[in-house]
Amino acid sequence: MSLSQGEAGSIGGYTLIDRLGSGGMGVVHLALSASGRQVAIKVVHAQYALDEEFRARFRQEVAAARRVSGAFTAPVVDADPDAEQPWMATLYVPGRTLADIVAKEGPLTGRALRTLALGLVEALRDIHRAGVVHRDLKPSNVLMAEDGPRVIDFGISRAADNEDLTVTGRLIGTPPFMSPEQFAAPRDVTAASDVFSLGSVLVYAATGNRPFDGGSPYLTGYQVMHEQPHLDGVAEPLRSIAERCLAKDPADRPQLAELHGVLQQLPTGGAPALPDLGSSGPTVPDFAHSPSAPGTAGPRDGTTFGAGATAAGGARRLRRVLMALGTAVAVTAIGLTAAHMVSSGTATGDRAAAGGSVLGAAAPAAGLPAGWKP
Repeated sequence: MSLSQGEAGSIGGYTLIDRLGSGGMGVVHLALSASGRQVAIKVVHAQYALDEEFRARFRQEVAAARRVSGAFTAPVVDADPDAEQPWMATLYVPGRTLADIVAKEGPLTGRALRTLALGLVEALRDIHRAGVVHRDLKPSNVLMAEDGPRVIDFGISRAADNEDLTVTGRLIGTPPFMSPEQFAAPRDVTAASDVFSLGSVLVYAATGNRPFDGGSPYLTGYQVMHEQPHLDGVAEPLRSIAERCLAKDPADRPQLAELHGVLQQLPTGGAPALPDLGSSGPTVPDFAHSPSAPGTAGPRDGTTFGAGATAAGGARRLRRVLMALGTAVAVTAIGLTAAHMVSSGTATGDRAAAGGSVLGAAAPAAGLPAGWKP
């Protein structure tokens, strides 16, 4: 997708050569440094640059992404969150998201599934060692590069020694992949929350289905908090591993070191290490919204909660609806939702970029840097 007329030809000393994707909160460009290195640059839309809460969140995202360094995350190359239009550059990593691959080619099996599982555990290990809780691990935030997965998007992450910017009464995240404690006490989530999300992501990767899928954000949230996961089609030993990861009590979930050991026992089945990354072309990244900006729910990861959605209030509201209507439940989520970008070849014509981080909480496109979303 070429640059639009009127777009700047450079930013922060980087030459913009292509637009990889765009969304409600900003644009992601493929760019070149003076030495010729390819980077993906996320540029915030001008109207959000005037929002101080959004700027604070963007600064937090940049800081969290800079703290994390590992083989399965994408490094921040440069950033200026205080620029007139804030921006962040990460290493350009060709690849497609897990969400795109599963949707188009079906669930992973054998060696591909084992490689994904071990890579995600190692990525979370590096993230947690840096004192960061990701809080939005989901298929659209997992970039499938040739040498293994990359965890991207630190838009709603929380550093253990930083004040949480989540405003009282707001939930931020993607309900099908959130932990129970994210609904009940979003300020108090720990690394165990990411382990819960990991369990949901692995179930999705292995079956193409989410273990919690209520059809609406509140119903899904109720399932996460009070019901057992749907694990039909998940074979052993992954089924038992997923059950432990999806324990309601964080204390009952396995530590990453233990997970790394048991996941090595997953069968390889002779399948290739990773799916064919080039068969469908790059995937356009998702773009997450800040807590102050409403958006559109994406079809695969589920609606992202934003301002106005409370855990306790959502549960009470859901119970009232269930009592009144029995099994027929229809609830409209309020506030932020994730705007999911379509993959290349759709009507938008956006070319996917691999990797990357979002402005708030979104997914990357093929060609965007790991942890990025436009």
